[in-house]
Amino acid sequence: METQAFPSPSAPQDRTRLMPAMARGFLNRCPHCGGGHVFGRFLKVRPACEACGLEMEGHRADDLPPYLVIFLVGHIVGYLVLKVEMGYDMPLWASLTLWPLLTLVLALALLQPMKGAVIGLQYAFGMHGFGKAPPARGGTGTGERRGGEAGTRADRAPGLGSA
Repeated sequence: METQAFPSPSAPQDRTRLMPAMARGFLNRCPHCGGGHVFGRFLKVRPACEACGLEMEGHRADDLPPYLVIFLVGHIVGYLVLKVEMGYDMPLWASLTLWPLLTLVLALALLQPMKGAVIGLQYAFGMHGFGKAPPARGGTGTGERRGGEAGTRADRAPGLGSA
């Protein structure tokens, strides 16, 4: 009576581990191969990786990247405001110019990398649109999308693919 099955050596390529996948996403690279880009525009995710063909259109990053950016930027700017205002006599006009500008720049600079890292996290855990096995490393080299065409919601759900 066997209770655990191990994948065969001819099984599809394993997923990239968590930290490398998140680091690749943070750097706007495909979490699977590290060769293609995740984003086509500022926050618009490409339908598939141009290098390996990993489908990325089913991801659901939703509110986590902005929440993390707000948390991080709030702590950085809050600390700096506290240190500068307690240690220096800064004019009001300088404070009203510097802190909102710094907050805006940091938020815009961190939003895309944070969303890429969240997509890498989802890929590493096989969440949402990444339920299917990733393509073999190296890809087809043609930039074609791999797998079936988009269909109903049920056939894109994790674990419901054809056998």
